[in-house]
Amino acid sequence: MSKPRNTAAVMDRARPLDRQQAHEIQAFGHTTRMPIALSQNVAKQSVENLNQVLADTCTLRDLYKKHHWQVAGATFYQLHLLFDKHYEEQNDLVDQLAERIQSLGGVSIAMAPDVAETTIIPRPPKGREEVPVQISRLLHGHEIVLKEARSMARQAAEAGDDGTNDLLISDIIRGNEKQVWFLSQHLVDVPLVKAD
Repeated sequence: MSKPRNTAAVMDRARPLDRQQAHEIQAFGHTTRMPIALSQNVAKQSVENLNQVLADTCTLRDLYKKHHWQVAGATFYQLHLLFDKHYEEQNDLVDQLAERIQSLGGVSIAMAPDVAETTIIPRPPKGREEVPVQISRLLHGHEIVLKEARSMARQAAEAGDDGTNDLLISDIIRGNEKQVWFLSQHLVDVPLVKAD
């Protein structure tokens, strides 16, 4: 013989426990020790550096999407596709950076207002710009990321943080350099129909 069921209790079990609140379990800017054979100081420095690169990579990624939506002119189709491809590649880098920060025991920057406060890439106007300006703006953003990534890769190598060094060199630097190459070729002044 089965027990009589309390219908209200059964229904309560199916109700989502939404609107929960609690204190943060880890404050931004604080690292927790992870058993990865790195000192707390080395991990903390790498987390700070990577959060800067992350904020700038988020900004560069979003700049690509802005230009993807707003591009115009004779090269619209090619640039529309290229900007979207580069957006996806930057998005992958964002994820790799955030995961590295977390694996070092840090907290990755995540929300748009925090990214906007942290990035050193200049903010574009809200309006639509001409293609050469869009590309120049993207190239400047890449240059900022590459400069800081090179400096931070050296710091990580000197501190013995090979994982951060590898991420910065293998993914951030090489990926951004390739995107710079693809973009910069659109600003070479060559004739479209007849050679000089």
